[in-house]
Amino acid sequence: MLIALTGTPGTGKSSVAELLRRKGYRVASVVELAKKYDCIIDEEDGEFVIDIEKLAARIEDFDGVVEGHLSHLLKPDLAIVLRCNPAVLKERLRERKWSEEKLMENVEAELLDVILVEALEQAGEVYEIDTTEMSVDEVADAVDSIIKGDEEVRKRYKPGRIDWLSELEDRLDELVRKV
Repeated sequence: MLIALTGTPGTGKSSVAELLRRKGYRVASVVELAKKYDCIIDEEDGEFVIDIEKLAARIEDFDGVVEGHLSHLLKPDLAIVLRCNPAVLKERLRERKWSEEKLMENVEAELLDVILVEALEQAGEVYEIDTTEMSVDEVADAVDSIIKGDEEVRKRYKPGRIDWLSELEDRLDELVRKV
Protein backbone atom coordinates (compact mmCIF):
# COMPACT_ATOMS: atom_id res chain seq x y z
CA MET A 1 0.00 0.00 0.00
CA LEU A 2 1.31 3.44 -0.96
CA ILE A 3 0.75 5.93 1.86
CA ALA A 4 1.33 9.65 1.36
CA LEU A 5 2.35 11.75 4.36
CA THR A 6 1.78 15.20 2.95
CA GLY A 7 1.05 18.79 3.90
CA THR A 8 2.28 22.32 3.51
CA PRO A 9 5.96 22.78 4.41
CA GLY A 10 6.31 23.33 8.15
CA THR A 11 3.45 21.08 9.28
CA GLY A 12 5.73 18.35 10.68
CA LYS A 13 6.00 15.78 7.89
CA SER A 14 9.73 15.08 8.19
CA SER A 15 9.65 14.79 11.98
CA VAL A 16 6.66 12.45 11.90
CA ALA A 17 8.24 10.40 9.10
CA GLU A 18 11.34 9.85 11.23
CA LEU A 19 9.24 8.54 14.12
CA LEU A 20 7.32 6.26 11.74
CA ARG A 21 10.65 4.92 10.49
CA ARG A 22 11.63 4.14 14.09
CA LYS A 23 8.30 2.31 14.53
CA GLY A 24 9.32 0.01 11.69
CA TYR A 25 7.58 1.59 8.71
CA ARG A 26 9.30 1.72 5.34
CA VAL A 27 9.59 5.47 4.76
CA ALA A 28 11.05 7.39 1.82
CA SER A 29 10.87 11.04 0.83
CA VAL A 30 9.59 12.15 -2.55
CA VAL A 31 13.04 13.59 -3.30
CA GLU A 32 14.82 10.31 -2.40
CA LEU A 33 12.53 8.36 -4.71
CA ALA A 34 12.80 10.95 -7.49
CA LYS A 35 16.60 10.67 -7.37
CA LYS A 36 16.48 6.86 -7.25
CA TYR A 37 14.11 6.60 -10.23
CA ASP A 38 15.67 9.43 -12.28
CA CYS A 39 12.61 11.69 -12.10
CA ILE A 40 14.33 15.00 -11.37
CA ILE A 41 14.00 17.26 -14.37
CA ASP A 42 15.46 20.54 -13.09
CA GLU A 43 16.51 22.54 -10.07
CA GLU A 44 15.09 25.98 -9.26
CA ASP A 45 16.04 28.12 -6.26
CA GLY A 46 17.78 25.17 -4.63
CA GLU A 47 14.75 22.88 -4.96
CA PHE A 48 14.33 19.93 -7.30
CA VAL A 49 11.66 19.97 -9.99
CA ILE A 50 10.22 16.46 -10.12
CA ASP A 51 8.35 14.73 -12.93
CA ILE A 52 5.59 13.56 -10.61
CA GLU A 53 3.71 11.53 -13.24
CA LYS A 54 6.84 9.60 -14.19
CA LEU A 55 7.61 9.01 -10.50
CA ALA A 56 4.04 7.82 -9.82
CA ALA A 57 4.36 5.28 -12.64
CA ARG A 58 7.75 4.05 -11.40
CA ILE A 59 6.71 3.51 -7.79
CA GLU A 60 3.33 1.86 -8.40
CA ASP A 61 4.46 -1.16 -6.37
CA PHE A 62 6.03 0.84 -3.52
CA ASP A 63 4.80 -0.44 -0.19
CA GLY A 64 5.25 2.12 2.57
CA VAL A 65 5.08 5.79 3.47
CA VAL A 66 6.19 8.50 1.06
CA GLU A 67 6.81 11.80 2.82
CA GLY A 68 6.76 15.16 1.13
CA HIS A 69 4.47 17.99 0.11
CA LEU A 70 4.04 16.38 -3.33
CA SER A 71 3.45 12.81 -2.12
CA HIS A 72 -0.32 13.10 -2.42
CA LEU A 73 0.12 13.57 -6.20
CA LEU A 74 1.58 10.04 -6.53
CA LYS A 75 -1.92 8.52 -6.55
CA PRO A 76 -1.56 6.92 -3.11
CA ASP A 77 -3.98 4.41 -1.62
CA LEU A 78 -4.04 6.52 1.53
CA ALA A 79 -3.08 10.16 2.08
CA ILE A 80 -2.61 11.75 5.49
CA VAL A 81 -2.49 15.53 5.22
CA LEU A 82 -0.78 17.33 8.09
CA ARG A 83 -2.23 20.79 8.70
CA CYS A 84 -1.18 23.75 10.83
CA ASN A 85 -2.86 27.00 11.79
CA PRO A 86 -1.62 29.54 9.20
CA ALA A 87 -0.47 32.03 11.88
CA VAL A 88 1.68 29.36 13.55
CA LEU A 89 2.86 28.05 10.19
CA LYS A 90 3.99 31.54 9.22
CA GLU A 91 6.20 31.73 12.31
CA ARG A 92 7.64 28.26 11.70
CA LEU A 93 8.59 29.19 8.14
CA ARG A 94 9.96 32.56 9.27
CA GLU A 95 12.23 30.70 11.73
CA ARG A 96 13.55 28.73 8.73
CA LYS A 97 14.55 32.07 7.19
CA TRP A 98 12.25 31.64 4.19
CA SER A 99 11.76 34.64 1.92
CA GLU A 100 8.58 36.60 2.60
CA GLU A 101 7.23 35.67 -0.85
CA LYS A 102 7.78 31.93 -0.39
CA LEU A 103 6.51 32.09 3.18
CA MET A 104 3.27 33.85 2.18
CA GLU A 105 2.74 31.50 -0.78
CA ASN A 106 2.79 28.53 1.58
CA VAL A 107 0.65 30.19 4.26
CA GLU A 108 -1.92 31.02 1.59
CA ALA A 109 -1.86 27.41 0.33
CA GLU A 110 -2.54 26.19 3.88
CA LEU A 111 -5.32 28.74 4.40
CA LEU A 112 -7.03 27.66 1.16
CA ASP A 113 -6.69 23.87 1.75
CA VAL A 114 -4.71 23.43 -1.49
CA ILE A 115 -2.98 20.17 -0.54
CA LEU A 116 -6.12 18.71 1.03
CA VAL A 117 -8.15 19.39 -2.13
CA GLU A 118 -5.44 17.86 -4.33
CA ALA A 119 -5.21 14.83 -2.03
CA LEU A 120 -8.97 14.32 -2.24
CA GLU A 121 -8.64 14.29 -6.04
CA GLN A 122 -5.67 11.89 -6.14
CA ALA A 123 -5.85 9.45 -3.22
CA GLY A 124 -8.07 6.51 -2.41
CA GLU A 125 -8.65 7.59 1.21
CA VAL A 126 -7.74 10.90 2.83
CA TYR A 127 -7.38 12.01 6.45
CA GLU A 128 -6.25 15.36 7.87
CA ILE A 129 -4.58 16.10 11.19
CA ASP A 130 -4.27 19.55 12.75
CA THR A 131 -0.72 19.43 14.13
CA THR A 132 -0.81 22.97 15.54
CA GLU A 133 -1.00 22.00 19.22
CA MET A 134 0.11 18.36 19.01
CA SER A 135 3.53 16.96 19.81
CA VAL A 136 5.39 15.06 17.10
CA ASP A 137 4.82 11.85 19.10
CA GLU A 138 1.06 12.49 19.22
CA VAL A 139 0.92 13.11 15.47
CA ALA A 140 3.00 10.00 14.72
CA ASP A 141 0.70 7.93 16.96
CA ALA A 142 -2.37 9.29 15.14
CA VAL A 143 -0.81 8.52 11.75
CA ASP A 144 0.12 5.02 12.93
CA SER A 145 -3.47 4.42 14.10
CA ILE A 146 -4.91 5.67 10.81
CA ILE A 147 -2.60 3.37 8.83
CA LYS A 148 -3.53 0.41 11.04
CA GLY A 149 -7.22 1.07 10.38
CA ASP A 150 -8.36 2.22 13.83
CA GLU A 151 -11.92 3.32 12.99
CA GLU A 152 -12.30 5.62 16.00
CA VAL A 153 -9.13 7.51 15.08
CA ARG A 154 -10.07 7.56 11.40
CA LYS A 155 -13.43 9.18 12.25
CA ARG A 156 -11.64 11.87 14.26
CA TYR A 157 -9.44 12.79 11.28
CA LYS A 158 -11.91 12.63 8.39
CA PRO A 159 -11.45 15.61 6.04
CA GLY A 160 -13.56 18.70 6.46
CA ARG A 161 -13.14 19.52 10.13
CA ILE A 162 -10.30 21.99 9.66
CA ASP A 163 -11.50 25.28 8.20
CA TRP A 164 -9.02 28.10 8.58
CA LEU A 165 -11.14 30.51 6.49
CA SER A 166 -14.19 30.15 8.75
CA GLU A 167 -11.99 30.59 11.80
CA LEU A 168 -10.58 33.78 10.25
CA GLU A 169 -14.08 34.99 9.39
CA ASP A 170 -15.22 34.38 12.99
CA ARG A 171 -12.28 36.40 14.28
CA LEU A 172 -13.07 39.25 11.86
CA ASP A 173 -16.73 39.24 12.95
CA GLU A 174 -15.58 39.43 16.57
CA LEU A 175 -13.33 42.39 15.79
CA VAL A 176 -16.13 44.21 13.96
CA ARG A 177 -18.50 43.75 16.92
CA LYS A 178 -15.90 45.31 19.21
CA VAL A 179 -15.64 48.43 17.05
